[in-house]
Amino acid sequence: MAEEAFARAVDDGLKLTKRLVLPGGGGLPPPRPPQGMDRDDPAAAHAAWLHHLLPAAPMAYAVVVDPGAVDSPDVPSYQPHVYGRLDPPALIPLQMREVDLRVNCAAAGCATAEVALRARWWVHCVTRSRACHCRIVVPMGHQGSILGAEVTVGKRSYNTHVIDTEDNGAVKISMPESGGLLKQELFSLTVPQVGGGEDIFATIRWSQKLLYDNEQFSVEVPFRFPQYVNPLPKVFMKKEKIQLTVNSGVSKEVILQGTSHPLKEKGRQGDKLSFLHEAAVENWSTKDFTFTYTVYSGDLSGGVLVQPSTLRDYDDRDMFCLFLLPGKNENRKVFRKAVVYIVDTSGSMQGKPLESVKNAMSTALSDLIQGDFFNIIAFNDEIHSFSSCLEQVNDKTIENAIKWMDLNFVAQGGTDIMHPLSEAMALLSNSHDALPQIYLVTDGSVDDERNICHTVKTQLMNRGPKSPRISTFGLGSYCNHYFLRMLASVGKGHYAAAFDTGSIEGRMAQWFQKASNTIVSNISIDAIKHIQDFEVDSEYIPDVSAKYPLCVSGRYHGKLPETLIVKGHLADMSEISVELKVHHVKDIPLDKVLAKQQMDLLTAKAWFLENKELERKVVKLSIQNSLPSEYTRMVLLQTSLDKIDPAQQVKNKPTKQSSPDERSAMPLRGLTLGFGDVMATRENLTAGFGDIKPPEKFEIFDKAVGCCSRVADCFCCMCFIKACSKMNDQCAIVMAQACAALACLGCFECCSELCCGGAN
Repeated sequence: MAEEAFARAVDDGLKLTKRLVLPGGGGLPPPRPPQGMDRDDPAAAHAAWLHHLLPAAPMAYAVVVDPGAVDSPDVPSYQPHVYGRLDPPALIPLQMREVDLRVNCAAAGCATAEVALRARWWVHCVTRSRACHCRIVVPMGHQGSILGAEVTVGKRSYNTHVIDTEDNGAVKISMPESGGLLKQELFSLTVPQVGGGEDIFATIRWSQKLLYDNEQFSVEVPFRFPQYVNPLPKVFMKKEKIQLTVNSGVSKEVILQGTSHPLKEKGRQGDKLSFLHEAAVENWSTKDFTFTYTVYSGDLSGGVLVQPSTLRDYDDRDMFCLFLLPGKNENRKVFRKAVVYIVDTSGSMQGKPLESVKNAMSTALSDLIQGDFFNIIAFNDEIHSFSSCLEQVNDKTIENAIKWMDLNFVAQGGTDIMHPLSEAMALLSNSHDALPQIYLVTDGSVDDERNICHTVKTQLMNRGPKSPRISTFGLGSYCNHYFLRMLASVGKGHYAAAFDTGSIEGRMAQWFQKASNTIVSNISIDAIKHIQDFEVDSEYIPDVSAKYPLCVSGRYHGKLPETLIVKGHLADMSEISVELKVHHVKDIPLDKVLAKQQMDLLTAKAWFLENKELERKVVKLSIQNSLPSEYTRMVLLQTSLDKIDPAQQVKNKPTKQSSPDERSAMPLRGLTLGFGDVMATRENLTAGFGDIKPPEKFEIFDKAVGCCSRVADCFCCMCFIKACSKMNDQCAIVMAQACAALACLGCFECCSELCCGGAN
């Protein structure tokens, strides 16, 4: 388990810091025990221990292999010699000298924030005569995606670079892996051989989605620094700086709701607001940076943001972003629902994943109201239905459904997705004048995924406006998330995912809320009569949810009118029209704000259609915005600053970059999802989550067959290895002598056979 291994390494590192001596004498104070530690509850104690040691803010660590190198660089002290090396290495958290956080919340409808963090750490725990690798770990916010990193250490500079996987001449991969995603939304980067006492200057940039609840947008940036990263106040003055920019993109009133840190408003210019917090502090921030605001709308409203194409753009058409804010109209009714839940219960779902899905399902069923209909299908190699038809929601049926899940949600068997989908479509052929919806939850990948999309697309087109909405949820890394995204796009539904077991219930709750609270269906844009080349990135436009804004991006040729009309149907089947004003934006970089969304949708289309031209578009979009994709990869390039102009070297801004071939490149792993793992699904592997350890496997010689194979199994099993590890020295010597004697006898027999054979 990556999280536990990381936490143990940090725990070992904190123990090593007892060797450090402060300038005034004495060692560093020991870290405070984590709050909520309950020795009577091992699971809770373990969770508190992990929570205490995993980074909750951007951190840097010294990777210590030789414990003898641990000493204060400025005040070396007598240390007892330490024998041996650490395997795995310990991680000592480095003290931070400066931090500067910049957050840019762009466009209310896009609901995206771009975050840039600049920090300076110093290697306070390694003597000046030694060096070690240093690891920077950055926890990104909600649905965070790395945009880039620049690190400077002495006369060396490192920066991330996105290259085409098919372009073998772009860079030369001459160094080992240097990081990537430690887990989803936790970016890691390793800087090699940093000397003791040196400073590390780093700038990390990432994008994350804004949270939305009850008309309020909020941004949450992990910014909780532990006590042990604070340098001595008498030696270093700690200066904390936070800059925030909010650009709503609309002329609506922006109302500030709250902030975690004391921000001062610095200016207002049209739809753009800027804030600043700058102060000398005794300790670094111990709480996440949060900011909440409301874009007043009252009722359903929105706008259209337009940006012309640039010379470096992958598409020569202009870009648009159409968004609708649900507003707060208490008289607006939510569609009645006819819902079929399809849940994967194959063998790979055993344990925590299936338990979390069952808990989220119980909550979703409890949220159904009188007038709704539902059914549940549990599938693996076979399907098991709660009922033969749609059941009307009441207290009794919900209670029976939860009891049925307790008995039938058992992880076993394989994965077959088409059969339960067809069964759900048949059940919804009569949806009792309610909006038909299908929720698919799976952790696996199957062979016929493209055929499933084609078949479902044809069936939905034949059913017309009353076709079922299909929303999909992917668990772990073994399922094909682009298949699930494409299926949701074809079904006018919503896609979401969870990559660690601890986030399944929360992510599924948000997904259910977003997909089940439809207030406007069958959205259409009245733009075809104005321009011909008008293309929406998504296959179809999803319905408007009362719980989240709708954002639709695309491209067009020509000139848009001053307003566009969006039409749809309300819950009472009456038609609604909303007039949206077209805004030609300059301060909002739409190409960067929408890059991740566009790239994911284009990748899903490229996979679905097996289209090389779309793949090349993804490559261009990826390189243009420094976002890794399935057809590109991100590497860390090293540049020497020796040949750079001294005036520019002081500013850490090289005037001329070396060619890629002259720089050493280190690949960054785990930044993309891949297209599923059918073999892992067939074998029902449960390691698709980063926090579940895969089962131990041991290779056995192919020639060992029959009884020999069984003997080899016994000698290669974990029990035998554990027994050997607990063996005392005398027993080990006796066994070694016995093995040597047997080996000598074997050699003697071999020699006699050869000699005798030659004589005969």
